[in-house]
Amino acid sequence: MNDPVIEYWFDFASPYSYLSTAHIDTLARLRGVRVLWRPLLLGPIFRAAGWQASPFLQQPAKFAWMWTDLARQCARHALPWRKPSQFPRNGVLPARVALAHAEAPWIATFCTRVFELNFVDDADIDDVDAMRRLLAELSQPADVVIARAQSPEVKQALRAQTGQGAQRGLFGAPSFFVGDALYWGNEQLEDALDAAAQSR
Repeated sequence: MNDPVIEYWFDFASPYSYLSTAHIDTLARLRGVRVLWRPLLLGPIFRAAGWQASPFLQQPAKFAWMWTDLARQCARHALPWRKPSQFPRNGVLPARVALAHAEAPWIATFCTRVFELNFVDDADIDDVDAMRRLLAELSQPADVVIARAQSPEVKQALRAQTGQGAQRGLFGAPSFFVGDALYWGNEQLEDALDAAAQSR
């Protein structure tokens, strides 16, 4: 029998996706659940809803609270954290890399490191040289991987995947699908994993 699966939909600009990414691989393994990595871009989804940017940016008080909450959550889970000097950051290039290599054995480590670049190192995650260095750390052929990520086929695939998420009712990240059931937000990660484990 195949292992149960959870679809993990995330945007590298999403700070709460940083929290989920730090834990999902380990928690899924403990439950015998396989993670399907589904990078997307929230910008088109927000614009389709009539927002020009993250909903957090529409409410200054909520936006300020978000950074306080993230610092608390990271301290609680002993995760490194630095408030980024730019928010949201463009994460198109790493999203394309992650989509093109979603089945690779290094996908969890890659995604974790990209989030750390954004929310620990306060670095530009869309920078080609930064991605080249990260891929080299993972012993991957950086130039080949980046060239594939910049191909018309992968660019279109990321647009299509983002559209698919919207069609399925996704409205933010992190989001998790177990079958057709949508779970939204880092606080629902374990509920989604439990539901996936019980679906075997």
